Amino acid sequence: MSRRLPPAQTLHAFDAAARHMSFTDAARELGVTQAAVSQRIRLLEHQLGQTLFLRHARGLELTEAGQAFVPAVTEAFERLSTGIAEAFGTPRDAPLTVRTTPAFAAHWLAPRFHDFQRAHPQVSLRITTAVWPNDFDLDGADLEVRYGHGDWDGVECQRLTHERLAPVCTPATARELQDPEDLSGRHLLHAAGFATGWPQWLAWVGAEDLLDRTTPLIGDTMAVVLALTMRDAGIALARSGFVETALAEGTLVAPFDLWLETDESFFVTRVAGRDPRPDAQIFWDWLVGHTEADT
Repeated sequence: MSRRLPPAQTLHAFDAAARHMSFTDAARELGVTQAAVSQRIRLLEHQLGQTLFLRHARGLELTEAGQAFVPAVTEAFERLSTGIAEAFGTPRDAPLTVRTTPAFAAHWLAPRFHDFQRAHPQVSLRITTAVWPNDFDLDGADLEVRYGHGDWDGVECQRLTHERLAPVCTPATARELQDPEDLSGRHLLHAAGFATGWPQWLAWVGAEDLLDRTTPLIGDTMAVVLALTMRDAGIALARSGFVETALAEGTLVAPFDLWLETDESFFVTRVAGRDPRPDAQIFWDWLVGHTEADT
């Protein structure tokens, strides 16, 4: 029996657009133009006889038909990807791909990475970065290091860090700070996307009213925030795992040494129920082993 299916390109465009809720971001992922994605979506809508997206000036919205179609398309691509991997495997010379946040790559992984290279020089590694939670789906990656509570569906995970938060700044700025009240009138650097930040830390030290007497500077990643901090652009509320090296070297200082425990952590993750590639298992074991050595 013949199957009348829409062209694969249209389904791929719909899948990417539905995940990003943006034709522009979908085009960037697929390596085509925004106009090409829009055209493919319109072709799919014409073939299905249903409008899948509502186009607004400020973005996209899935219609009821679009919402109902998403699970089927997502599952189809996941099953196809799994089937290819199971039937043909991954090429032996393909690099191990690890996706993580820019800050974790730069401030946690990089200072430790020479140990991995020395112990496993045969492993070819590709590190990619993502910022927002929706960017992490293990599509195209062997492993991901994610930030959160470790409660993601469909993945196996192992905790890598136990995060604490405290203000950090350059030594020059630290000399002007004796207690949290001295933050008044300062530039406070905020990293977007974290559940725990300056409001929670200030409330914890009994100085929540200080927030209204500071000037915020917001970066979309902790990597940006720490780079600004090192250039003396302000005071950052840093994750302990990211500033160990800087604090040890004296590049940054924790002027109050008041560390707030948080229930958010970094976890290494992989698809549950799937046998990992040998190199992926090696890197997983190395990450977990380094975590245990750090505690």
